[in-house]
Formats: sequence, structure tokens, C-alpha cells
Amino acid sequence: MLNIDLRKIYRFTPVEPAPSPQALPSGAEYYYECLDCTGIVNSVPHVKSACTCGNLAGSGGSLAIKDPTRVKVVTGKLK
Repeated sequence: MLNIDLRKIYRFTPVEPAPSPQALPSGAEYYYECLDCTGIVNSVPHVKSACTCGNLAGSGGSLAIKDPTRVKVVTGKLK
């Protein structure tokens, strides 16, 4: 697993209005920020990715979220 701070590469903007935890969007432009550890993971990670606390973890295009109420949906654009 790569330990890269995506904030150094991307500029993140919160999705407004915030989607409900039961209907989180996914796609290449969407990222999830963990509100517990502030880690950011792509909504469809193709390499093994996880936040520090383990709320977000996935690979192979699939992401598991332990507590969706502790996630903020953001979009990312290269700086």
C-alpha cells in the first residue's frame, strides 16, 4: 500500500449539497475523506488504499466503508 498524501497532488472541494451516507456517489472524480483521521481515499481505488484509522479500505475498484456517517465526499482536481 502506498502512503501518499493526496493533498499534495490534488485540490479537493466538498460536494454540495452533501450526499446522504446511504447514497454515497462513486466514480473517478470522487474521493472520500475520513472525518476521524482526515485520510483521503478514492471512491474506486485500483491500488490497495486505506485511511489511517481503517474506516476506509479497498483495492481493485472496490471500497469498504465501516462507518459512512464519518465520511465527507469531495471531488479532486490536479493542482
